[in-house]
Amino acid sequence: MGLQIRAIQQEEAGTWDDYVNKHPQATLYHLYGWRNVIEKTYGHKTYYLAAINPRNSTDSSNPINPIVGLLPLVHLKHFIFGNSLISMPFFDLGGILANDEETEQALLLQAIKLGQTLKSSILELRHPHPLACLNLTNPTNSTNSINSSNSSNPINPTNSVTIVSRSHKSRMLLDLPESSETLMNSFKSKLRSQIKKPMKEGLVVKIGGNELLKDFYSVFSINMRELGSPVHSDKLMRNALNEFPDPARLVVVYGRNNPMACSLIIDFQGILENPWASALREYSRLSPNMLLYWSMLKYACDHGLKQFDFGRSTPGEGTYKFKGQWGAKPVPLHWDYISMKGHGIDIVPNEKTRFESLVKYWQRLPVPLTQRIGPMIRKHIGL
Repeated sequence: MGLQIRAIQQEEAGTWDDYVNKHPQATLYHLYGWRNVIEKTYGHKTYYLAAINPRNSTDSSNPINPIVGLLPLVHLKHFIFGNSLISMPFFDLGGILANDEETEQALLLQAIKLGQTLKSSILELRHPHPLACLNLTNPTNSTNSINSSNSSNPINPTNSVTIVSRSHKSRMLLDLPESSETLMNSFKSKLRSQIKKPMKEGLVVKIGGNELLKDFYSVFSINMRELGSPVHSDKLMRNALNEFPDPARLVVVYGRNNPMACSLIIDFQGILENPWASALREYSRLSPNMLLYWSMLKYACDHGLKQFDFGRSTPGEGTYKFKGQWGAKPVPLHWDYISMKGHGIDIVPNEKTRFESLVKYWQRLPVPLTQRIGPMIRKHIGL
């Protein structure tokens, strides 16, 4: 009996995570718990596909994980925002994990079939590395196109799809020394003075869990309003904290008991991830953002972690330069877009650009109103 592709359910979550935790290319967002977080927060339908080798035994005397590849998928469907199948929405990473190229291809084919069944227009996979089964000649180019009608394409030619792969954004990673003191001493004097400034101003940091969520969300929602972007529901952060109680923490910077900057951090396989961070512009003269990032880096060093992930940035933009000053190095992200209908793909680099005319109006809305209606919009935006 050959390779089998099937959906994994909650009772098999342990087997899924066992495979993730042992795979060298796994990311935090491959963990099964994110299925629970997304479903509980937004109610999206999810499909967690696994490639099963039936020859592998799960007998307790000789345990071998039957999973040889996997792909978490989330279905986002809305009459305005479109019908997409994404791995993983709201985060930089996800995509296919597999033991070999053949398994990669089997999972990709199954995802395409699922997307066609769901009448999705786009299947979007976010990888830390290019997929071997796509055989891209230069996967770091800004755009790579493959049409399945070409017989040289490894994708089954009966599937009328078009694939575009992009590496237009980079993950900013910083290698960490064994101690935070060593890290601080490695910084240029200008950066060290910028870190010490908020300390001299009396700003303090708290690191904790749900008890800090109200203060976190007050900063986060105001910052998102100022950026003209609909804010996530606070349930997304609460559910993440509850699903990952050991590695997940909130970091909040205070000045005179007022929250000024915040982030959520989660460690995975020696990397401290930072999916959400914000700072209030009105306090920029006090540099709470510098203390926030230093506190995350110190936390990572003090807990023996090897890298800090500053998150994605576009080369040349302000956030790219901000992260670079800490010593972070760019690692290209590889996002694959598969059109279910075989025609060309018009990729919008930032989904907000489709609604640029609305951004200035959103920035004028009262924050409490954006907190109520923002999540109803944000749940349908995959970025």
